[in-house]
Amino acid sequence: MDKEKVIIYTDGACSGNPGPGGWGAILMYKEARKEISGGIKETTNNIMEMTAVIEALKCLKVESEVEVYSDSAYTVDTFNKGWIYNWMKKGWKKANGDPVKNKELWIELYELTQKHKVKFIKVKGHADNEFNNRCDEMARNAIETI
Repeated sequence: MDKEKVIIYTDGACSGNPGPGGWGAILMYKEARKEISGGIKETTNNIMEMTAVIEALKCLKVESEVEVYSDSAYTVDTFNKGWIYNWMKKGWKKANGDPVKNKELWIELYELTQKHKVKFIKVKGHADNEFNNRCDEMARNAIETI
C-alpha cells in the first residue's frame, strides 16, 4: 500500500536572537490544508525553525511520504548533507568536537523522521513562495501573541 503524501511548509522567526520567537507550518494533504503556529518567550531563530518542522510532523496520524519545504538551511542541510548522522555517530559532537546545539530537538526531529519517509527541500525565504510567506506571517504573528 502506498503511503499518504503530505506536503509541509514551515518557517520560524525571532525578534532578537535570542528573543521572543514564533513558528508556523502548513500541512497539505490532497485538498485539505491545516495551519498551525506557536511561540516561545525566549528562544532562537534556529529553535523556531526546527520546532515548526517537529510540530508539523507530530500532526501526522499515519505513516506518510512527506515533503518538508523550509527556508532554514540549518534544518534542511542537517538532513540532506548527513550532518545529523555524523553527530549521532560522534556522540552528538560536531566535527570540531564541540557539542551539537539543540541536541534534544534534533533527537526529537530525527525520531519523527523515522516514522515517515521525509524529504527536506530548501526554499528561498522572503521570496515569491506563497506558502513560505504565509508560514513567515504566522510565525511573526505568533510572536505578537506571547
